[in-house]
Amino acid sequence: MKQSLSLNLKQKLLMTPKLQQSINILQLSSYELSELIEKEYMENPALEMDSGSHEELEPAYTFDKAMELAEYLNKDDERPEPAAADDDYKVKEVSQRYQSLEEVLLEQLDFSFDDAKQIKIAKYIIGLLDQNGYLRVELKEIAALVNADIGQIEEVLQKVQTFEPTGVAARNLQECLKIQAEKDDVYRDLVKIIIDRYLNQIAEGKIKEIAAAEEREPFEVQKAVDIIRKFNPKPGSSYGKASPEYIVPDVVVRDINGKLEVIVNDSGMPRLHVNKLCSRQNLLDEDSRKYIEQHVNSAIWLIRSIEQRRLTLLKVVNEIVKQQEDVFRKGLAYMKPLLMKTVAENVGVHESTVSRTVANKYMEMPYGIVALKKFFAVNVSRKNGEETLIADKVKEIIRDFIEKEDKLKPLSDQQISNMLQNDKNMKISRRTVMKYREQMGYPSSAKRKRY
Repeated sequence: MKQSLSLNLKQKLLMTPKLQQSINILQLSSYELSELIEKEYMENPALEMDSGSHEELEPAYTFDKAMELAEYLNKDDERPEPAAADDDYKVKEVSQRYQSLEEVLLEQLDFSFDDAKQIKIAKYIIGLLDQNGYLRVELKEIAALVNADIGQIEEVLQKVQTFEPTGVAARNLQECLKIQAEKDDVYRDLVKIIIDRYLNQIAEGKIKEIAAAEEREPFEVQKAVDIIRKFNPKPGSSYGKASPEYIVPDVVVRDINGKLEVIVNDSGMPRLHVNKLCSRQNLLDEDSRKYIEQHVNSAIWLIRSIEQRRLTLLKVVNEIVKQQEDVFRKGLAYMKPLLMKTVAENVGVHESTVSRTVANKYMEMPYGIVALKKFFAVNVSRKNGEETLIADKVKEIIRDFIEKEDKLKPLSDQQISNMLQNDKNMKISRRTVMKYREQMGYPSSAKRKRY
């Protein structure tokens, strides 16, 4: 085998860290961008923020002020603790409203037990509950952990099951519903029978079969099922350690004198600029100048990337509004099929740029807040010379049919398919109707039937 050396030339596209940062910034929502700016501000000494006036400000600290601050921090005397602002209490107040299930139960624990052994057992039980509030661990395992007998564990468990939310610490769905029924004093007659014997049949909508087995009328069973369905099958799911996230619209569309105007929502977004102190590099040594220059370049690139994001977002949303104008003037039912490729070609960018631009972003319009991705609707079917159908529009019509149906004789998927074709001139197959119905959370006609 002969060895030889050869030269090959080839082109290779490499993404620089700055280009990667620019692409990442493009797909950030307003909230995520604010977090990124805060992080960069803390890490980059060359970056300054101005959350108020858009006029150019003096640097926050001059050299003289910095010296005064240093002298102040070096003082040995005791300084009074700063008083908390009213807003501090508001933040704490809001954060305390969102407690975890464990925290809620431990608060009730202090008022329910006096015995140290029982408190220890109760804490173990509470710590073993899953996110839905169920106890999935065998009592004998808990007994081994806390060195107690099964009778003691059962006694404590029964007391924990009286805590709020009702139904917590149940070992299965049947026990969870039973606890709630007993609390509401309805655990008797058909309600008791159904909870004890027929939960699987209820899930399958077998009202008539249950009525026949218990020699009752279907409407009696239906009434008992309605009571049971008011109970919460996952009593712990509404609790969490994290506060709820709120959607902040990235763009706002307003009808101003008959013309739709797009406004990028940068309210609350700080205005960035480079610290003026960085211009005094002649006072620094060579290593310090390189350090400052590196951070200045990073700050300038960040500012440019944020501005580029704003301009790209404005162009893309303006094109969306142009393509979907009827949606803003008449409602979401007038949504037309729209591809990202179409918007990209009209704006003069790559399709992937449009995809990143609309990712994780929301628009405020006269009908509420809508995800930008929702405007890119695909067509279900197309006929020559006829209107193109889109999924959202078909779903709205199916929802209207189901909401207005006779509950004693609910519409089957085939009947809905026939009504779409006969009444709305929409040729939609039964399988597609079933898919859309399930996506909207509607059960089958057998399970929707009332007696």
